[in-house]
Amino acid sequence: MVAPAVPEIYEEEDIFAAVDARTESLQHLRELGPPDLVYLVKQPKASTSRQAGVYHHVTGIDASSSASLAAYVNTLTYSPLDKTHKVVSGIYCCYNAFSHLDMRVEVKIPGSLESYCIDERGDKRVATEALWLETFLCGVLRAYSYADDGSGDAIRKIVGVRRFNPVTNTEMEHKFLDAAEKLFFLGRQLSSDPETQVPNTVSNHLTSGLLKYIYTTGRYASGINLFEKLRTRDVEVSSLLARVLTMADEEVQAVRLLYDALQDVPMDYALLDCQAAFCQSKGEGEMALECAKRAVTAAPSEFSTWARLAEVYVDMEQWDLALLTLNSCPMFTYQDKDAPRMPQPSRILLPILSESVLDEIDEGQPKQGDPHDSVHPSLRKLHASSYQGTFLKAYNLLTRIAAAIGWDQLLKIRSEVFVMEEEYRTERQQAPKGRPASTIGSAANVAAGNSEEAAQQPQETISEVASDSTTPNGLDEAHNIERPEQSMASEVIKSGSDDPDPSHMAYTQFKDKRLCERWLDNLFMVLYEDLRIYTIWRTEMAQYRQQAMEYKKSATEWEILGELAERLHHFDEAIEAYQSCLAIRFSPKAMRGQLKLYEKKNDTRSMLSALIKLIAWQYRWYSEFSPELLFLIRRLIEEEGAVKVRSIVQATNLPQTVLDLTHQYCQLCATFRSSGSDA
Repeated sequence: MVAPAVPEIYEEEDIFAAVDARTESLQHLRELGPPDLVYLVKQPKASTSRQAGVYHHVTGIDASSSASLAAYVNTLTYSPLDKTHKVVSGIYCCYNAFSHLDMRVEVKIPGSLESYCIDERGDKRVATEALWLETFLCGVLRAYSYADDGSGDAIRKIVGVRRFNPVTNTEMEHKFLDAAEKLFFLGRQLSSDPETQVPNTVSNHLTSGLLKYIYTTGRYASGINLFEKLRTRDVEVSSLLARVLTMADEEVQAVRLLYDALQDVPMDYALLDCQAAFCQSKGEGEMALECAKRAVTAAPSEFSTWARLAEVYVDMEQWDLALLTLNSCPMFTYQDKDAPRMPQPSRILLPILSESVLDEIDEGQPKQGDPHDSVHPSLRKLHASSYQGTFLKAYNLLTRIAAAIGWDQLLKIRSEVFVMEEEYRTERQQAPKGRPASTIGSAANVAAGNSEEAAQQPQETISEVASDSTTPNGLDEAHNIERPEQSMASEVIKSGSDDPDPSHMAYTQFKDKRLCERWLDNLFMVLYEDLRIYTIWRTEMAQYRQQAMEYKKSATEWEILGELAERLHHFDEAIEAYQSCLAIRFSPKAMRGQLKLYEKKNDTRSMLSALIKLIAWQYRWYSEFSPELLFLIRRLIEEEGAVKVRSIVQATNLPQTVLDLTHQYCQLCATFRSSGSDA
């Protein structure tokens, strides 16, 4: 398999500053840790007086021993790009998230090897076999966590990261699953996805990584075998086993397992959620509803249970209950992945792997020093594009409702279930003196678990978003998009600041209404802004077509408009924008969006054409491994057979070196004996 090129980030004045910065950051790490750091010291071959530090980051390297990490450092001693310098030493740093230690291997070339670990205080400790086992498992999980989905978003976040596939054969898989089995019940120490408030046995980064591995590779038998063994030690693992059985199309067995497990632990929310998801997938709304309600009762402070209940109400088209449930979701501050905090480098060298060179990708790309694409301010200020974690999932639910019933109907239902500011003010003025509006909080009965952190998210306030009426090309307000009226924020009412009188009353007009959480009010305003810009875009497009004029946007603007349409569930319009972007220059995000169109049409030839370009682009930026792209190749092989897939790839009129990169993904499927790989 062709290895990606090696990016080089130089420190010519202050050697080891990057290693020191990593040491200082250890006490702040809360997740799986940053990618591994590889630091080399170079000096001219003709002189020993002047040395320079060169580093890059990497994921997916076997970190099961000091020898395997030293072997990686040794592969870097010869550089075809720099024949005047030699590597005299190297340090490999790999984070152990279980024990919160940074495992390090120092290599002197030629000569000695020293391995040790650094704790959060910067002190040296002995690296034991048990610590290496933990480090190896963390390394595999990080490789999946930091992998790119094909859109290039993860690649752009950190400069100069080489991404390798951590599990390339069945022997390495056995090693990975064996480590996962030994350390499984320590998994909660690794934190969890941002939608989970409290990591537990079945919701943490270890279980997420295991499920992603099984889903990506289709190694269902290995996953079932692992979770069967673990289930004998803790019945809660049944929810993970049931999910793998469902993936493997063993649905009868999965249903029986869920039934039996719920006899033992009837209020396990993970099992109930799994049951609700299965009923949802079968269109059994009423059954899913009962399971989702029980899951909320079992875990009222978890976002996932409330979100599932809201999803079920959306599926059943009970829009008012969906909104009320969404309003009750506990929202958590988004915790991003641990990223390296490095000092300013002297220079950065980003070489191109010759095997990944493809004219279609390189043509039209902005050169260094070229001005950036012009992007209209109104497109830059679309805050929904930056949502993550619970806020992203809540926004997706809100946009689903809006797409199903329309904006006007959504506003009508909103005013029917939530107390609006205007009616509250009117009612308060008419209320007899001495009866405070502050007690409306009792009528609102806001669900438990709403976090105060929700209001601290980096969102625009309602007034700031609402006051922004900037529109592209000077058009007025978007046609037929009514600005949402402000609701009464629960924080304002519950504070009682308007009226300090302690007597209690409930307005009859509000007895069936709730107070809208501020974060949800913000989502309505952000959705309004999305819809407004989308409507202006479509109106402008129609006007230009009527006049037989070309509608011009920059590539970045088309990319943003494609994302906007996709967020609002306007699939055809999203594809149109992505195609306009690709007509100007290659964009992995736009190509990934267009790939969804080919998936929808079951167009195998076009899918493979898009995948070849995405895989080549990934290699261009030092990534030989994308789980999502591997999954798509595997699924095509399952449906069409490996011979047909390879034949279509080979028949593509592109350089052989580029085609070989895709063949490597196909070979991986053959190595794991994926369905269809022998046909």
